[in-house]
Amino acid sequence: MKVTIVGQGYVGQSIAVAASESGHEVVGFDINADLISDLNEGNSFVPGIEKKVILDLIGKKNYIPTANPEFMKGSDVIVIAVPTPITINRKPDLGPLYSACSIIKKYIHGSVLIISESTSYPGTLRNIIKPSIESENEKNFFFAIAPERVDPGNPHWKISNTPRVISGLSDEATQKAVDFYSTFCSEIFPVSNPEIAESAKLLENTFRQVNIALINEFSDILDTLGISSYDVATAASTKPFGFMKFLPSIGVGGHCIPVDPEYFSFFASSLGKEAKITNLANVLNTERPKKVALKIKNLLGDNFVNSKIQVAGIAYKVGVSDLRESPAVLLINALRELGANVKWHDPVVKEWHEESSSPLDPNIDLGLIVTPHDCMDLNVWKSSATRVLDLSASEHKFTWDKAL
Repeated sequence: MKVTIVGQGYVGQSIAVAASESGHEVVGFDINADLISDLNEGNSFVPGIEKKVILDLIGKKNYIPTANPEFMKGSDVIVIAVPTPITINRKPDLGPLYSACSIIKKYIHGSVLIISESTSYPGTLRNIIKPSIESENEKNFFFAIAPERVDPGNPHWKISNTPRVISGLSDEATQKAVDFYSTFCSEIFPVSNPEIAESAKLLENTFRQVNIALINEFSDILDTLGISSYDVATAASTKPFGFMKFLPSIGVGGHCIPVDPEYFSFFASSLGKEAKITNLANVLNTERPKKVALKIKNLLGDNFVNSKIQVAGIAYKVGVSDLRESPAVLLINALRELGANVKWHDPVVKEWHEESSSPLDPNIDLGLIVTPHDCMDLNVWKSSATRVLDLSASEHKFTWDKAL
């Protein structure tokens, strides 16, 4: 089949490569010309997608990265994989989704299966995507939802073995979507309507948001007794049932956990309901970096202002360069606003705004481990007896005790 993936970010690229490797002719469309140029040279920012694989698929014409929407003409399947971010006021921003629908409407005709992988609130497929693409003269499309489940950098859970939840606006649309995903996914879980699939995606990440807020609250309270919530969570996780381990952190980042619960909260509000627990978790985790910055200020006391601090790792997650909603960035900003001189080290990110990653410096007042990429050599601090706080949510204990 000819398949067009609209959006070539973390999700779009992953789906494009998986579908290409299964034998489909895949057009990877994105309005970012620089991104497309990089892909045509075999360069991907998505962990696990190798240059050799991309160039091989392009050479076989199984994968065509392009910024030209003309290439999507004649597609049997369209997959929407564009971002659904939040605004500065933390409300859903469906601008990229509306834009994608507008392009699809212009270039797609005939009996086409249109699938959305983009996360949004219940009813988005039925009430926004379908009417945005359909017209009086074009009503023979099939619409389905398959909320993305991509975990960049995860060596175990990949596109092929991660179960997929799928539903269409008709039984035929559901079956067509199941048939398509079955060509590169080993486990499919069809549900009776798209709103269930859309809600399931929001529940997955709202669950994480709430539990991260909970363990961070535990951390703050137990800290008054000098008890490590890391040790407490580790002890609790020995229970073989009824408990899932979450570790304290400086906040949440990425395109899912800080964002999806806001979509749920917005949706609840549109129904005249209040998502009290979700709202509180959203606030607690959003404010977390500033709270940690104040804790560091109190720790250093009179020596805080103009102190030299270095943050190790500013990406939101180990092994990726993604800075979306990164709490490390918020922590840096908060520390600077309080008067500290802060620099950072991140060999995966390398560049941020007009700043560059600096080598780990032993001659500082305080080092902060936030996102400990595997390529970091923290022995620079260890061998120099540098004062360090481990603020990471990593399972691994480094030389220093967990500070949260």
